[in-house]
Amino acid sequence: MLSIEDATVRFGQRAVLDAVDLEVAEHEIVCVLGPSGSGKSTMLRAVAGLQPLDGGRVLLGDADQAGVPVHRRGVGLMFQDHQLFPQRDVGGNVAFGLRMRGAGKAEQAERVRELLDLVGLPGAERRSVAALSGGEQQRVALARALAPRPRLLMLDEPLGQLDRGLRERLVVELRQLFGRLGTTVLAVTHDQGEAFALADRLVVMRDGRIAQSGAPDEVWRRPASEFVARFLGFDNVVTARVTGTVAQTVWGKVPVPDGSPEGERRLLVRPGGVRLVESRPVWTVESRTFRGSQVLVRLRPAEGPALEAEIPLREAPEEGAGVGVEFRAEDVVVLGDDIP
Repeated sequence: MLSIEDATVRFGQRAVLDAVDLEVAEHEIVCVLGPSGSGKSTMLRAVAGLQPLDGGRVLLGDADQAGVPVHRRGVGLMFQDHQLFPQRDVGGNVAFGLRMRGAGKAEQAERVRELLDLVGLPGAERRSVAALSGGEQQRVALARALAPRPRLLMLDEPLGQLDRGLRERLVVELRQLFGRLGTTVLAVTHDQGEAFALADRLVVMRDGRIAQSGAPDEVWRRPASEFVARFLGFDNVVTARVTGTVAQTVWGKVPVPDGSPEGERRLLVRPGGVRLVESRPVWTVESRTFRGSQVLVRLRPAEGPALEAEIPLREAPEEGAGVGVEFRAEDVVVLGDDIP
């Protein structure tokens, strides 16, 4: 469906998008994550035709999009601020793209009705957009983007202005809706929970380049580098010397999975892989952070950096307690090198 080949965008001397290659398959939902300035929104704008490339190309199907204006690319766009037309009612907003393509009034009315049913706003054609809640405006913006039947739907922080509870509900609805429609989606978001819930594939960007691409569970379980691990919120990263299935670290011996790369490496220990045991206490509970049924416990050794452990609420020790620690090899990742 979409091929991005060696795409480069420069702002002055800085490459905001640096020779990026990415393919999106028909009916696939790809979410792009990354810190501010990583190039994710620039990539979206380049695919849409809103940002010219300084190098490389964008293909939709097999067609090079160089010189093709935005309105002829057959893509749908939905932005964080929705950009609804306040002077038009809901039906007028949803029908806008159809009207621009010359669809007749009967076709417009039928498509508007169909889409408002799909997004959970049946019969809302005559409502004023100013009277809608934030979640309802998001649904109208989505219906408007889908109305012309785009071959690719692109979302830029689509749920960013909504409160967390509403975002969590709507992202589940979006995935179900895209599945029913067979929509191909390229989405940009800063919200990791949103991306993991929505995507078939995650792309993590750093400094204009792709740091990792893979299925959500693969990226979560096996971050490719220290940058990706820390971006996902994992802080248990230390230097290690790996030999066979054991790593020597400042935290002592840590088991690693079979086949891990050996030598001087950086090591990630996922908090869920740290077990508290009744051995000689050499760690002190420095703090506890409540996370529902789990507690994130910060452990301080006699020497070296702190270690985070995720412990069931009923088993979490009190601050100041002394504990022993064991590690599960399946929750240890020997990290690769960061992209240069």
